[in-house]
Amino acid sequence: MTFGLARRELRPRVPLQPGEGERHHLTSIEGLAALSLDALSSVAYGPEAIVLVLIAAGTGALTATLPVTLVIAALLAVLVVSYGQVIAVHPDGGGAYAVAKKDLGPRTSYLAAASLVVDYVLTVTVSLAAGAASLASAFPSLGSYLLEICLAGLALLTLVNLRGVAESARVLMLPTVLFIVSILGIIVLGLLRSHPAEVVGTAQPVHATDALGVLLLLKAFSSGCSALTGVEAIANGVPAFREPRVKRAQRTELMLGALLGLMLIGLAVLIRRDHVAPRGGVTVLAQLTAGSYGTGWPYYATNLIVTLALAFAANTSFGGLPVLMSLLAKDHRLPHLFGLRTERPVYRWGVVALAVLAALLLIAVNADTHRMIPLFAIGVFIGFTISQIGLVRHWTAQRPPGWLRRAVLNGVGAVLTAVALIVLLATKFLEGAWVVVVAVPLLMLLFARVQRYYTAVGRELGLGEVPPPVRVTDSLVIVPVGEVSKLTQLALTAARALGHDVVAVAVHGDPAKARALQESWARWQPGVRLEIIDSPHRSLVQPIVDYVLRAAEGGRQIAVLIPEVEPLHRRYQILQNQRGLLLAAALRARTDVVVCVVPYRLCI
Repeated sequence: MTFGLARRELRPRVPLQPGEGERHHLTSIEGLAALSLDALSSVAYGPEAIVLVLIAAGTGALTATLPVTLVIAALLAVLVVSYGQVIAVHPDGGGAYAVAKKDLGPRTSYLAAASLVVDYVLTVTVSLAAGAASLASAFPSLGSYLLEICLAGLALLTLVNLRGVAESARVLMLPTVLFIVSILGIIVLGLLRSHPAEVVGTAQPVHATDALGVLLLLKAFSSGCSALTGVEAIANGVPAFREPRVKRAQRTELMLGALLGLMLIGLAVLIRRDHVAPRGGVTVLAQLTAGSYGTGWPYYATNLIVTLALAFAANTSFGGLPVLMSLLAKDHRLPHLFGLRTERPVYRWGVVALAVLAALLLIAVNADTHRMIPLFAIGVFIGFTISQIGLVRHWTAQRPPGWLRRAVLNGVGAVLTAVALIVLLATKFLEGAWVVVVAVPLLMLLFARVQRYYTAVGRELGLGEVPPPVRVTDSLVIVPVGEVSKLTQLALTAARALGHDVVAVAVHGDPAKARALQESWARWQPGVRLEIIDSPHRSLVQPIVDYVLRAAEGGRQIAVLIPEVEPLHRRYQILQNQRGLLLAAALRARTDVVVCVVPYRLCI
């Protein structure tokens, strides 16, 4: 893996022409495709989550679907306006994390980052699992292969995103347009019909086990809030947009809010009018699709489009989480590896980490959407609340023109999202939300420990301080050798360039071979003394390590140059004896000397 990374970094590249790098970034429309499909596709399970709660009070309670949805849409409007302000104040991305770090302090930023990581991972898994369930609604024979379908979709998304977010946005353009047209078509045709064209699924007996009271409405609201996940993805991914980034990202946020609100309200109107209740083998959206399009080819086509959209909805996490992880790495709260970006540009290690975490979660829950929904939305509502509070602090501290109006707006948003978060935790805790309550503090602890380590390393290295004067000491260059060859000549030439005091060290357990080496050395006369170490047990590494430790006594500066054969083709690497690499590893682990590997590149 390290060799591959180095090979990619050293690969010759054609210099980018002025403005050429921008083509790898997103326009507003491409941003809608790449970063908004998660929120838009939530209409496939958000309204259904409301219905599944309200049905506990009987089919008559389904009339409350529209009022609950209107409240959610109002909250959506507040969030869209608020995140437009987040984009303007924090154009470097990061969303709630950037706000918390700047305005609320390090501990709150740990909380924001941890909640966003949890939400991004759940976005991938829920989207893929819901997509697989939608596909199984159209083709019931696939019902026993949900996990395999999810993992295949995850692998495809990972490969696409490793190619670069701009390329993935272009791939997602067609599915996004088809999904929007399909959902709007369901709403328009459904409203034009006086009754559903077809009814699909098997009827299930409805037993009213609860009354339609405030608690049930709050639970329905908390379940429906899953439709709001993804609203923050655009604010987190602002660096992925073309210039002017802020205006493009804000425009994309407004388009997202308008489309999502229209879809949620339109579907809620149909659910209320037609009393759409859960039925066996199909989703609520599939029932609405059959009611508008019938059960002909448009029904199957729409289900396939919904499946594709839900699968690609996970792409918002691939666009957002790697950027967030790069910011955490920049702040020394994650390994710096996550801050490395390829020429596409792609945060490759963030993409891989997200794919691995999502795969593990899918396997753990066997791709069961209902086991993940209780965990969903909690992380993002933590981020919502932190963002609003942070912006209130920002406006009151900076006091730019119009600050009071903005602070009031964000204050109202903070109260609304905090109330929604409390409702989510109260109604979903025993259903699985406790997992998030445990995971978030563990992630916060991880960030704190990593930052503490990097701080200690910086203190140890004296970063930011003037170091002591450079010491001038005697030096010795040690070159391990086995026999006289071009490899030996290359290593000694490099050693003589580093210092005048050079010694070649050979380890032999066979006296005959030792004498042969001495004779060859005398005939060659390289101008470097040769010392032979006897090793009765034929150990190579330990005698050289002991020799180096003895030579380093007294504070002398030691450098060890290890000659190593490097084949032209990587497939021949396994044929090398690897003794040089083993010796280098042992010296680095047990001594403080300078260790260098001198490669001899073969032509075969």
